[in-house]
Amino acid sequence: MPQLSQVIRILRTTLGLGQMPLEASTPLLGSLPELDSMAVANLILALEQSYGFEVRDDEISARHFATVGSLAAFVDSKLA
Repeated sequence: MPQLSQVIRILRTTLGLGQMPLEASTPLLGSLPELDSMAVANLILALEQSYGFEVRDDEISARHFATVGSLAAFVDSKLA
């Protein structure tokens, strides 16, 4: 997953996670109290700004936010 380390950096910055251990298998939605609906919107905005793509409303799915790895895979798919 080429985007994993950058997605982790964006997660840390956007959610204020500091040095919390994050890896591909780390659960996100439902597991991180910091990841509420407002944080999801801010995270999507940060990803759009960092990578220069647009996420349409119909593309937003809980499965993309299940783990750090699934979010990185979503970013990879947007860049493909």
